Amino acid sequence: MPSTSVRVQRAGYPSLSLAVGNTPLTFITDPRVPEGGGFWAKLEGFNPGGIKDRPALHMVRQARARGDLKPGATIIESTSGTLGLGLALAGIVFGHPVVLVGDPGMEPLMRRLLTSYGVRLEIVAQPHAVGGWQQARREYVQRLLTEIPDSYCPDQYNNPDNVDAYAGLAHELLARLPHIDVLVCSVGTGGHSAGIFNVLHRHFPDLKLVGVDTVGSKIFGQPGRPRLMRGLGSSIHPRNVAYDSFSEVHWVSPAEAVWACRTLAARHYISGGWSTGAVTLVAGWLARTTAGQTIVAVFPDGPWRYWDTIYDDDYCHANALLGTVPNDEPDLLAAPTDREVHRWTRCADVSDPLGSTR
Repeated sequence: MPSTSVRVQRAGYPSLSLAVGNTPLTFITDPRVPEGGGFWAKLEGFNPGGIKDRPALHMVRQARARGDLKPGATIIESTSGTLGLGLALAGIVFGHPVVLVGDPGMEPLMRRLLTSYGVRLEIVAQPHAVGGWQQARREYVQRLLTEIPDSYCPDQYNNPDNVDAYAGLAHELLARLPHIDVLVCSVGTGGHSAGIFNVLHRHFPDLKLVGVDTVGSKIFGQPGRPRLMRGLGSSIHPRNVAYDSFSEVHWVSPAEAVWACRTLAARHYISGGWSTGAVTLVAGWLARTTAGQTIVAVFPDGPWRYWDTIYDDDYCHANALLGTVPNDEPDLLAAPTDREVHRWTRCADVSDPLGSTR
């Protein structure tokens, strides 16, 4: 009789896709919080490629079900890396060639990983004058869609399937924690912050959503600048960002994120990339300032992608990322447009900078 895994594969659910989800949840203590206080961290780096394995598989599965993606047709998307890993996985699972468009900031390790997984990787040469590297990548995607017959773009920035893909993560949290007061998420496409909050808020009506962005990002109304950090922030305004769900937003600088990543690793043998460092800084502060509340932070990936950036002393010295210890408190901004921020700063006035209602 065939094994369970073989029967599952024959039923149309390849076992590789079943490795996604049910990631660990661990408690991160902070020495500055009394009586062993801290926050819970959802370790999405334990997925095969990171947190975006979830939306990659879900977006492809839904597109196939609707008929938007034909059997064997090519998937084309813009990525800074993590969604690319997820789409490489989805391409293997469902039998689709994958073409990804990145930019020069994509780490050499990420480029080698993607190509080893059978991806055709295209790198744009110049940023868009207004929309930066993201808009340049998206325009290149549109060109490829006209050149490759029957090709399909999931459009992670605006696809509601990206948001819906995180319902499973929310239910994993519900199965482990009896109550959640604060959810802390980095924000790039806006998918995981919106998707997790949508589910949890139905169970915990007073839940607060705290967004974590990078300096130089346009998402919450700051001016767009060249950004060192990958995986969070944006030079465009994704429609998946649920602005009306956020209680506040924090901006974090690259040097502050590096400090948080390395401190987290030294204290807890856990760490990750830019988003994880930025989220850790904010969640630790919340644990110190909101005693008795249950705080959950989402760590999107693990540290291995960042050996030659965050965890490389030569890289960090070259980019002036070492020696910065964040202040105990963030700066306070009354409104996102009051001034341009360059270090850890928070703002409780969150609205769509384009003025659209949500």
